[in-house]
Amino acid sequence: MNILLNNKIVPRESFTVDLEDRGFQFGDGIYEVIQIYDGVFFEWEAHLERLVRSAKELMLPLPAAINTLYQNLQLLVKDSKVTNGTVYIQVTRGTAPRFHAFPQKTEPTLVAYVREMERPLEQMRSGIKVVTAEDIRWLRVDIKSLNLLGNVLAKQKAVEQGGAEAILIRDGIVTEGSSSNLFSIKGKQCFTHPANHLILNGITRQVVLRLLKNTDLILQETPFTFDELLEMDEVFITNTGQEICPVIQVDEYKIGKGTPGVYTRLLQSAFEALLGSVISI
Repeated sequence: MNILLNNKIVPRESFTVDLEDRGFQFGDGIYEVIQIYDGVFFEWEAHLERLVRSAKELMLPLPAAINTLYQNLQLLVKDSKVTNGTVYIQVTRGTAPRFHAFPQKTEPTLVAYVREMERPLEQMRSGIKVVTAEDIRWLRVDIKSLNLLGNVLAKQKAVEQGGAEAILIRDGIVTEGSSSNLFSIKGKQCFTHPANHLILNGITRQVVLRLLKNTDLILQETPFTFDELLEMDEVFITNTGQEICPVIQVDEYKIGKGTPGVYTRLLQSAFEALLGSVISI
């Protein structure tokens, strides 16, 4: 397996993490995950734009121009011979003697690798059970940083309770999933938490917002409570790997009829059509 290290493709075995790398010691870095369908990067512009934004918010210099990075990622995917999967990109502030404030001089480290992955079609067809967890994450969730321990603990709770995802609640308000955004539908209204500092503005979330314009649903980007969530007709999550995935149960409570809803299916079909328009799957 080869990886991208800054501007070079090198064997994975040749890469080591310095013990004073700030990503290793402080979580001082950012990342992105881009889906690959039939060798094509899906929504790569939006992903790399978000990478740039995250870097800017953390005052973290990128080691290469975005166009150069995209070209290198294309070479990496070609080298990997993976046609369907994900490419993971991580940038840390680099290596420097351990001190909380930014080092005066350091070089950022960029690492990327490709992983083969199948689409979770069964979950997308049948729906998933989720569990709720307290949202204990820091207050800049909009930055796609390496600080994911709150997400990890929530996901672990879900796994231990037989759930596929954890839905996070902060001060009584439903924010998002541990690795996903959350949408809910009541009547003709579609609710999702506004894209502020309390959620990550997912790329698939942004795609769904565009797809909603071709339905008769009225978008409401507004906070809602756990009790309101349980009264919804339909609920679904979105992320890069799971695309649009129906939620049929929250904790011990059934959502709607306990089956994927009509509008969720409609949006899944629209997403599939979008994929078909840009790639061959």
